[in-house]
Amino acid sequence: MKKKLLSILLVAACVLGVSACGKKDDTDGKFTSVDSTSGKTDGAALENLSVPEEGLLTQDSEGLLTGQYNIEIEFEEYGTVALTLDADLAPVTVTNFMDLVKDGFYDGLTLHRIIPGFMIQGGDPLGQGIGGSGRNIQGEFASNGIENDLAHTRGVISMARSAMPNSASSQFFIMHEDAPHLDGDYAAFGQVTSGIEVVDAICESTPIQDYNGTVLAKDQPKIKEIRIVE
Repeated sequence: MKKKLLSILLVAACVLGVSACGKKDDTDGKFTSVDSTSGKTDGAALENLSVPEEGLLTQDSEGLLTGQYNIEIEFEEYGTVALTLDADLAPVTVTNFMDLVKDGFYDGLTLHRIIPGFMIQGGDPLGQGIGGSGRNIQGEFASNGIENDLAHTRGVISMARSAMPNSASSQFFIMHEDAPHLDGDYAAFGQVTSGIEVVDAICESTPIQDYNGTVLAKDQPKIKEIRIVE
């Protein structure tokens, strides 16, 4: 019964929230990338990255990134999570995310939604689950007509969204445990390479208010910085 109630609440969050994820059932210095085929770094790709501040970013947009990019998310009082993002798999999602990282958008924001055994979610400038960057992106997942075979397993990073497939903006989530019910409906775009124990610690110690993982502002873990690693 408890599991069923959790599923219902998560579906409600997906439908009602501007950027939520739910159950399927119902620098200084040069920024560099690594080309996934040649293994060579491409410092110019991020240095020259410039995307519209508003509107919809799609796979037809110019200047999308390719290759793999390494980032670190440093959480105050918890430590650092390192991830590799795959722009060959999800070019729109990675381009949008890296542009926001490059501009320091995420620095000082929080995790507003935490569900142990499921995921941690943040990236809302309002800290309420209803905010974004002002720009939306095309949803890169199967139910939106785009192939993306990265499964939502432990440590995968993916984009939060509302019930509208092209509504993702800045909010992201990192999987605490496997959640195959999200596959095909959310744009997974990278994987934790180290620091998954930080995600564990956040899930274990953060007070939540309900089955939907609501975290009061005073209890929200803070993102000190997201940085690009050469």
